[in-house]
Amino acid sequence: MTHSTRNYRLLLASQFLGAFADNATLAVILGQLTFLKEAGKLSESQLGALNAVYTSLFFFPYVFLAPVAGFLNDRYAKTSWLIGGNAIKMCGMVVAASSIWSGPIWQGAGYLLVGIGGCVFSPAKYGILPEIVERDRLVKANGLLELLTVTAILAGFIGGAVMIDTMPVFWCYLSLLIIFGGSLIFNSRMTRTPNHPNVRLGMSVDEFFGNLGDLLANPRLFRVLCGTGLFWFSAAVMKMNFQPWGLSLVHLADGPNLPTYINTRISLYVVWLTAGIVCGSFLAGRLHRVGDLRYTRVYGWGLAALITVLGTTELVYGAGYAKGDIPIVFLLVAIGTVAGCFLIPLNATLQAESEPARLGKTIAAQNFVDNLAMLLAGASVFVANRATIRPSEIFLFLAMFVALAVTALKVPTPKADIERDQTVPEI
Repeated sequence: MTHSTRNYRLLLASQFLGAFADNATLAVILGQLTFLKEAGKLSESQLGALNAVYTSLFFFPYVFLAPVAGFLNDRYAKTSWLIGGNAIKMCGMVVAASSIWSGPIWQGAGYLLVGIGGCVFSPAKYGILPEIVERDRLVKANGLLELLTVTAILAGFIGGAVMIDTMPVFWCYLSLLIIFGGSLIFNSRMTRTPNHPNVRLGMSVDEFFGNLGDLLANPRLFRVLCGTGLFWFSAAVMKMNFQPWGLSLVHLADGPNLPTYINTRISLYVVWLTAGIVCGSFLAGRLHRVGDLRYTRVYGWGLAALITVLGTTELVYGAGYAKGDIPIVFLLVAIGTVAGCFLIPLNATLQAESEPARLGKTIAAQNFVDNLAMLLAGASVFVANRATIRPSEIFLFLAMFVALAVTALKVPTPKADIERDQTVPEI
């Protein structure tokens, strides 16, 4: 086995364990809030606000440390930052576990450390691929890494919910510490990649913000970035709102008694939504050529309509017109499918119409915008809950916002297409 093949396999194993534990950590934290709510120690609005706060902690480093994380991964060996990211995450687990004795604020501090670890790990896992994989295998390698990441995210969110439903909190955090440790061990066995001492912090940061400014100055790509940001804003609002909304829905469907494995059951709502996004991503690749954004607003309006239906589910279940989870499953898959059809053409357009030599920096700028959108989503959900807006009403407000945003999101036609249309003789 060559060094590159060995490094790639170790990277896949490390990424799966790390992404699993990242999402399981959040599920363990939110699961504790479920029990507090059911015990009467938290109101519905407090549950929603805390959900927004804890979830947003992970996004903070990705927004405020993005340029620095990019520099560190360009300057120093990426294998070192893969190890460093997991080491920071392990420290986060120790801090989070101390909340059992020292209070919940340490749980938040621990999860923030996990986010910092993820912030330095994420650019390393993608940036290392050209250094350990042959050029003609890069597309396949990226695809497999992305597929494994999505699988780990889903498995982690369910796994963490199962943990908190079946184990004491201390054992949950100890299990997560071990999983992060396993990810670190895989990284430590990778052959070290080279340093790049010619990279300077000031130059790296200037390039990051300069490229972001160029994208924002381009009328078409600016609208594309707004579109991807809108997707991630909506996805974050839905994810943060699932717990309080899901609790209400489960009680309407099952009665007043606390169902068994309630956190696991609510986590499955996220799985069905994600399954729909995967289906939509596949369909978008079959239905639209690269750069074809004619149907972007149609998908956006469809997404708004389906989220509106989601916001009425409590009324429908409360009136006895629906029972069980099957109608919700179909609705969530439909929402995810339309959302995937909305997102994928935007992603493809951004990658295809960016300068090839600056594609990495373009993706970094897109990640910055998308994480900023998710952070704004957290602030919005927090404010809505402080104003005692109910979970179903939050979905309705989200639907209105999406409808208005996509109405304004008229992406300009590329100049090349306009010129081509003008040269076609009229019949």
